[in-house]
Parts: sequence; C-alpha cells; structure tokens
Amino acid sequence: MSDPAAPSAPVPSAPAPSAPTPSAPTSAAPRVVMYATDWCPYCSRARQLLSRKGVAFEEIDIEMSPEARARMRARSGRTSVPQIFIGDTHVGGCDDLHALEARGALDALLGRGAPGAGAPIPIPS
Repeated sequence: MSDPAAPSAPVPSAPAPSAPTPSAPTSAAPRVVMYATDWCPYCSRARQLLSRKGVAFEEIDIEMSPEARARMRARSGRTSVPQIFIGDTHVGGCDDLHALEARGALDALLGRGAPGAGAPIPIPS
C-alpha cells in the first residue's frame, strides 16, 4: 500500500491557457431593423427587397406597441412606415432603400464588401 503522506508522482497537466490573441476584424453584418405595419404596401416592398437579398432583419410592428411607434419617431424623426435602419444608419423608407440598391450602395452598407466598401455612403435625407 502507498503512504498517503508520501508525495505522488507528478500528473501531466494540460498546457496553460495562452493569452487571448486579438482576432481579425469580422465582417459581421450590421443589424437591420425595419419599423413597419402588416398592411403597408411600402413595408411589403421593403420586406421583399431585403428577403430577396437574403438579409436577416428585425421587423417591429408599430401598431402593436405605442412605445415602438414613439421609438421609431425618436430615432428617425418621421412618422411614416417603413423606417429602416442598417446598423446606426437611418436609411429612410422603402423608396430610399430601393434607391440605395439601384445605386449599388446597399451591399456596401450591409457590409457585403461591394466595391467601395468602407467608404462613407451618402444617404438621402
């Protein structure tokens, strides 16, 4: 029998964790939020464009919550729907979203590495 007070043989240990290494910047897609209503045809057109491009977006129905309508108004300064935000950028409504797509600027704003990505994109006001 072994003596419990006797030192035991060293047990191999796992390597010590290394310091975290900085990761390369990720090209995570910016959060896309659309304030909308179920019945609005412009909201439907904006949904179709975003869906066709495979963009995941959060839709906030302003008719379901007075607080959501107030947040939309505070963020956009507008009362009409849809109001679309990509990251911190207020795109505007459906026509503004389609105008960005027509100019080829929507992909860059979505972080998809389109030509000129990283350059500021003028958003119509």
